[in-house]
This record gives sequence, C-alpha cells and structure tokens, in this order.
Amino acid sequence: MKKTFIIAEAGVNHNGSLELAKRLCLAAKNAGADCVKFQTWKTENVITRSVAQADYQVANTGVEESQFDMLKKLELSYDDFRAVKAYCDEIGIQFASTADEPESLDFLLSLGIPFIKIGSGEIGNIPYLRYIGSKNKPVILSTGMSTLADVELSVVALRQGGATDITLLHCTTSYPCPYDRVNLRAMDTLRAAFDLPVGYSDHTEGIAIPTAAVARGAVVIEKHFTLDRHMDGPDHLASTEPEEFRQMIAAIRQVEAGLGNGHKTPSAEERTISAVVLKRIVAKTFISAGEELGAANLTVKRSDKGLAASYWDIVVGTKAQRNYAPDEAIEL
Repeated sequence: MKKTFIIAEAGVNHNGSLELAKRLCLAAKNAGADCVKFQTWKTENVITRSVAQADYQVANTGVEESQFDMLKKLELSYDDFRAVKAYCDEIGIQFASTADEPESLDFLLSLGIPFIKIGSGEIGNIPYLRYIGSKNKPVILSTGMSTLADVELSVVALRQGGATDITLLHCTTSYPCPYDRVNLRAMDTLRAAFDLPVGYSDHTEGIAIPTAAVARGAVVIEKHFTLDRHMDGPDHLASTEPEEFRQMIAAIRQVEAGLGNGHKTPSAEERTISAVVLKRIVAKTFISAGEELGAANLTVKRSDKGLAASYWDIVVGTKAQRNYAPDEAIEL
C-alpha cells in the first residue's frame, strides 16, 4: 500500500521571518512530515487595499486592519523562499508553496517544486486554473468553500489548460473547524464524481479527524503546522504543534498498516492459534464401530486433532469406522 503523503502546512506561520520559516522546516522534518508547505504571493497582485480581514483573523490576531496590511507584513521575498528551498534540500524534506498569482507560480516552478498546490480561494478562478494546467505538473486542489458544481468547473478549467494529474482535497474553510462541520463523507462524493485521488486538508483541533480521513481513503493529508499555537498571527491558533503533529503521523501510519489488502483470510498468527482454539468434532460417549454418528454421541470441543465443527452436517448420519473413546477426535 502506498503511504499517505503528509504535508505540514506552515503557511504564513513564519510571521514574515526567514529564520522562523527555517525552524518550521526542521520541526516538520523531525515530526516525520513528507513535505513542508508555505504560501507565496506579491500582496499587490492578490488583493485590493480595501478588503477587510475575516472574522477569525481579527479574533486570532487581536488587531483590526485590512487584509492588505496583514498580508504585506507576512510576505516573504523570493530571495527568502530561495533560501527556504535550499534549506529543505539540505535537511531532506520536500519544499512546496501555494502561489496565489501567476508571477509567484512561475517563480516557484523555477525552484523545482514537485507539485502545484492550489488553495481553496482559487476555486472558480478560471484563467488562473487554466494557466496552472498548462504547466504540466501534478496538481493538488483544495475544495473548501465550494459546491460540487464549483469543483467541477475548476477541474474542467485545469484540464482545459492541460492538467492530467489532479488530486482533490476535501476541506472545510473554518479556523478552527468544528467537528460537526467536517463532513468527511464528502471525500466519497468527490471520488465518485470525478474518479480522481482524494485527500483531506484539515483545520480541526487534534488528530482524530485527519486519522479518520486516512481510514476513509485519503491519499494526502495537509494540516496547519506551527512551533507554538500561542504565537501572534492569524493561523497559529488553528495549527498543530510539532509533538501533536508527530503523534498524528504515528497514528496515520498505524491506520495504514491496519487497513491491509482487503482479503478476508486468516493471518499466520491466527492459523497457529486456530489449531488449539477452534472447535472440533469429538466423541461425546463411547462409540462402537458401525454405530451411527449424531447428536447423541457427538459433541464439539476445543481440540488439537480431528475435523472442524464446520464438518458437522457431513459427519452426522455416517457410520463410525472404528471404536471411539469419549473426547477422542472423530475422523472420516
């Protein structure tokens, strides 16, 4: 079975600091993540100056300001990202980042990112999705804030651009997301509707939901990642700290091991145990050769010899071929 690809979503939790970004990379590597992912943008290219913050951003930062001003403070330069990518290569973890506009996408592609991650905010952004599709890279598309029709429109746009390798991530855009808003069964709907690999981008507290998503067939898990949930910034509070992230990965790997191949057959350990645990047909009383076998002189007990209890209907009504003492295993 192929292992679930686990992304530590560092996002903007570097707080605009290159040094903190590198610390996030190392912590993600030590926690066992396959990839650490950031967000790359030029603020002037992605947002107008008048857009207000989302309610959760105000609640998490305690500061009321425009989204433009907030994002500008969190923006890392392209040179910063070159340094982050080089550091990821040095420590041995995949680097990725979500580009929020074409210029930043081209920059990230010049760094050799392994796939293009598209945030939920680009659902329905037809010109940009077509542009992404033209880049001939694997694509991972988050689907928060969308209907099935919105997802279809976006998948069609990616394919119009030329994308052939698309993975969909179910997502509920809420920070943190209440458990009763997760709707993991939507993963099944996405898989059935588009016949594409499906994963899950998580914003819940704890590790139960992403672990359950793997049991439901998620091939990718993305979860927000921070060094300290109490740091200043819009996303820290809905993020997972390194030790909990490590526990999540351990739980996911246990689930993967437990999923198996789907064939219902006894394991090697079960075959050994069954030899002394499964019931077998034995004599209930002394039985003489030629005596008819049935409920009056047969019973089933644990035994290390003889016919399994499942042979009962075959044995009953036949004649004993020899004498049997009580508890002696019956033979055909």
